[in-house]
Amino acid sequence: MTGFKSDSTNESPLNILMVGTGEYTTGYVHQAASTSDKAAGVVAISLFELRRQGLVNDVKMAGTNGQKLPQIRQHLRDVIGDVYSDMDVSLQTWPPDDVEKDSEAYLAALDSMNPGDVVTVFTPDDTHFQIAMEAVQRKLHVLIAKPIVQTLKQHLEILDAAKRNNVLVAMEVHKRWDPIYADARDRIQALGDFSFFQSYMSQPKSQLDTFRSWAGRSSDISYYLNAHHIDFCQWAVGSFARPVSIKASAATGVAQSKGLNTEDTITLLVDWENFNSGNRGIAIYTSSWIAPKSDVHSQQRFFYMGQGGEITIDQAHRGYSTATDQAGFASANPLFMKYTPDAKGRFVGQRGYGFLSIEAFVRAAREMNSQQSNAESFRHQLALVEDTIVTTAILEAGRRSLDQDGCLVEFEFDEAGSIIGFK
Repeated sequence: MTGFKSDSTNESPLNILMVGTGEYTTGYVHQAASTSDKAAGVVAISLFELRRQGLVNDVKMAGTNGQKLPQIRQHLRDVIGDVYSDMDVSLQTWPPDDVEKDSEAYLAALDSMNPGDVVTVFTPDDTHFQIAMEAVQRKLHVLIAKPIVQTLKQHLEILDAAKRNNVLVAMEVHKRWDPIYADARDRIQALGDFSFFQSYMSQPKSQLDTFRSWAGRSSDISYYLNAHHIDFCQWAVGSFARPVSIKASAATGVAQSKGLNTEDTITLLVDWENFNSGNRGIAIYTSSWIAPKSDVHSQQRFFYMGQGGEITIDQAHRGYSTATDQAGFASANPLFMKYTPDAKGRFVGQRGYGFLSIEAFVRAAREMNSQQSNAESFRHQLALVEDTIVTTAILEAGRRSLDQDGCLVEFEFDEAGSIIGFK
């Protein structure tokens, strides 16, 4: 991929605000380091490294509970500052440490930023839209955890706002930076019409406790996990096929036994249509958060069949396993994020696709600010709001189908063939 490695002296470091203080940002969950493979988080450690490189200036963070921020700052010192040489983990935080709850603390944090700065949003799904709109209206570039938003209407509103304010808005889907997924995407272009796609992604039952504050209240497991492979499928076949209808099914029981009114496992069955031939394709996306504890935190795999060939990927297993007295047997994946420091104590995870996904957005924002590039330069590379309309539409249609007892939901298109609603 191109467009992300300019070192022009016209580019100046920008400031970054992380909205959200949870597992993916900091690795801190329920007053302790996460027991998953992300105890050091992903977003914060990547931004601290980018600051060390000189691409980032101030790093800031906004949550809702000021009273736990001292523990989070200490956690970042413990798992990052004290582990890697030359890694500054200082940051300004909102709300103040003596404030128990302020759900709008991010607004004061946004007001501290300058136009052209970057905001990352890793918060419950139903908060993405409001936070992102506030950031875009301040002319800030925004990188949002998947899904960008929960409805097609919200997605199109953010798209319009991003264009009016000339900023980048993108969904953080690191699988686009996984060299194996990226290679599969490019090979799919030569396999003829889209025929069949099947994906599975799961996380252990412990996630129902990690996400207890929002699971079943503001979002579901399809939004949280199916978004990965829906985006990949759209990225791979979107230039020659489009979804036309969807039907969703769900399994229940485990989450409800924990007092959560949500589904355990959700499957979306989507009919696709190839543009040139009119031939139909089928996609089945399945996600679950009731898996048992195993050798990986997240099982994830897919099978793709084009009319000229097929591809199978088991993303969770890369032929690399470890076993320790403390942690037992595990399948390791340093291709995502290498947390182990090198012999000199340095962070050397810059080639991991978890890191690359964040770095690419920061570099793109810097190029936008220096007027070297515009949003069009990053289409189909970053998962821009312009490129992820179909992903949001499929996710919303799946929820609509579930809420209507698994009924078929058809997509409505404009004259240009873009999805504009549901029949």
